[in-house]
Amino acid sequence: MKIIISIPAYNEEKTLPRVLEEIKEVMSNTNYKYEFLILNDGSKDRTKEVAEKDGAIVVSNRRNLGLAETFKKEMQECLKRKADIIVHTDADGQYHPQHIPEMIEKVKSGYELVLGSRFKRNIKHMPFLKKIGNLAFAKVISSLTKVKITDSTTGYRAFTAEVARDINYINTFTYTQEQIIKAAKQGFKICEVPIVCRKTRESRLFNNPFQYAIKAWINIFRIYRDYQPLKFFGQIGGIFFLLGFLLGIYITITFILTGVVGGIPRVILSMLLMLTGIQIILFGFFADMLHK
Repeated sequence: MKIIISIPAYNEEKTLPRVLEEIKEVMSNTNYKYEFLILNDGSKDRTKEVAEKDGAIVVSNRRNLGLAETFKKEMQECLKRKADIIVHTDADGQYHPQHIPEMIEKVKSGYELVLGSRFKRNIKHMPFLKKIGNLAFAKVISSLTKVKITDSTTGYRAFTAEVARDINYINTFTYTQEQIIKAAKQGFKICEVPIVCRKTRESRLFNNPFQYAIKAWINIFRIYRDYQPLKFFGQIGGIFFLLGFLLGIYITITFILTGVVGGIPRVILSMLLMLTGIQIILFGFFADMLHK
């Protein structure tokens, strides 16, 4: 069984050596054969050199492509190297490596995507707004996937080669929620393990929590649209139709009580709302047919 511990890195020459040494120390107490794969995302410092010095395989982007695009490349590289299990973690030391053997064991026991959850333990150093946002995302992801998820944005995860091969990504911002939703929709078995999360530098992924929230919600809606088009468009169309129908009832009651409809524009608006709703619902049916 081939295990690849894969780490994306952007200007991490200071933290990466410690991360690699900690992982080596943990893995030295196991019988697993593994190798490091560092995805150097266009670093301008000595990230590549320090990684190679520690014996890691380094694949470099010519320029900084961002987390999502680098993750796609990471999947390609892991499959190219015939990985059976992929452990993905961060280069800043946020995730304690002591959990790697447990996550590998979970995969070996039959789970195909194992998430390291920061919220199954008491995490104190995360900003309040970010914590609330992550918990809200987890609720939405749990609802969409019908799988109990407490941490949908964790970058600490282990998964099989099948998960790496069979999931295609549309998002250009992050992979975290998309991988969970698509894995669940494609029938992969998912679980979480509680992890120790350490305080590190501020995230480089987004400038502020609101920017992250907007992009993450757009991503969730896009995935929801692609995987459940009938439900997605049906709900939107249903809202338009209901508004038009309720307006139509109001017009009808007004006509019965007063003998007038209260203005032609209301009638036109009611018809337009209902027709729009029907068209959106029909679009959902067509999208669902093409999806299947």
